[in-house]
Amino acid sequence: MVGKIRKYLELIRFSHTLFAMPFALLAAAMAWFGDGISPTLPFRVWDWVGILVCMVFARAAAMAFNRVVDRKIDALNPRTKNRHLPAGKITTAQAVGFTGVCALGFLAGTCCFLPRNPIPVVFAVPVLLFLFGYSFAKRFTWLVHFWLGGALMLAPIAAWVAIRGEVLLPYLLSGTFAFPTMEYSPLVLALGVAFWTAGFDMIYACMDVEFDQTHRVFSVPGCFGIRAALRLAAVCHAVVVGILACLPWVYPPFGRLWWGGCGVIAILLIYEHSVVDVRDPGKVNVAFFHVNAIISGTLLAVGLGDLFF
Repeated sequence: MVGKIRKYLELIRFSHTLFAMPFALLAAAMAWFGDGISPTLPFRVWDWVGILVCMVFARAAAMAFNRVVDRKIDALNPRTKNRHLPAGKITTAQAVGFTGVCALGFLAGTCCFLPRNPIPVVFAVPVLLFLFGYSFAKRFTWLVHFWLGGALMLAPIAAWVAIRGEVLLPYLLSGTFAFPTMEYSPLVLALGVAFWTAGFDMIYACMDVEFDQTHRVFSVPGCFGIRAALRLAAVCHAVVVGILACLPWVYPPFGRLWWGGCGVIAILLIYEHSVVDVRDPGKVNVAFFHVNAIISGTLLAVGLGDLFF
């Protein structure tokens, strides 16, 4: 049983849940504090349990679905032919069943916010469909990297909605567009997540540029070349630093510690681009997995530090 569970966790790269989880927790903490110097909302245990459950199961469902959809492509790609489905370690039926279980787990997690906040339940299925849609995007558009960015940017927005039950909606419906205001903060944070994700996904896709060109798999490296992909990734990451540095403008509780964290993030992103060598998958993995985990963890740490201290 332990071996089977381990196979499923390896199938979805469970450890990579750390990429998006810190942003969801940070947005939830921001929503809980509001724009004051102490929490403006009561602490509800089930809200935080729901956020953790939804994050874990949503990512697991999306990743498992991606493995099912890409199983034939993965079997042809020398870099991915040893993944669980192409190698026969897990059958397609098992992967489909696992996807369904995770999707149901996500839907069940949204019920943690009832009856106070029905919004997560209402939007649960549309969110899942958008996450699943990423798996097909590489068939028709090189903007696939930004689709993945859009998928991860839902994490802070959804966490904010889960805690506060709103994200700009009352202001848009009332015709109030005052700026800056705290209600914009999850969208600003989410945009940073989107560009950050798109940038490092372009770097990762550089390892498959020849395969993508041969098999008509759409990606920025496959359509425009490695040099253009790395440049566009660098532009995306420069935009990330700018966006994150502007967050205190709409979310006043963030200040010097947050800006210091932005400086650290800028250094980490520069390092990430300096070590990338698409001919060496090991270096790409360092940039993609290790540095990015540090980036998301750093932002969570400095954000919580500004809120609590």
